[in-house]
Amino acid sequence: MKIEIGISAEHAKKIALELNKVLADELLVYAKTRNSHWNIEGPNFMEMHKFYEGQYEELEEIADEVAEYIRKIGHYAEGRYADVLKLTNLLESEYSNDQKKQLQELLDDHETIIRNLRRLIDEFDEKYKDKGAADFATQLLQKHLSLAWMIRSYLK
Repeated sequence: MKIEIGISAEHAKKIALELNKVLADELLVYAKTRNSHWNIEGPNFMEMHKFYEGQYEELEEIADEVAEYIRKIGHYAEGRYADVLKLTNLLESEYSNDQKKQLQELLDDHETIIRNLRRLIDEFDEKYKDKGAADFATQLLQKHLSLAWMIRSYLK
């Protein structure tokens, strides 16, 4: 079915591709956060176990929002593991129960996502003339700034 939402089909296709890359990043940082939740050890185990749980629950919601936005503009959300690993800007990590290492890697991932979203905000608005997609990317940026801030607070 043809979708008439005020942006060209070609622009919607390019925006969907970029958002599928964002979705891949969301799904990988979710998996890494979940893995940290499962493998944390130490005297503050319960605090960190709950902290990671809050983080991955928020990331799960963010990933769902990204996937649904892609569908709203008429494209498929690419959520298969093979797609995620092909599209992501992030790297998988070795297993670790070291809190500082876990947190630093997750912080690095969120900061990578934040930088990419800043680029996409301008690209969506200026190149593809889609203020809605730019606004959506801005909302994602705000969520990742909060997640990164929380992680950064544990690294002080």
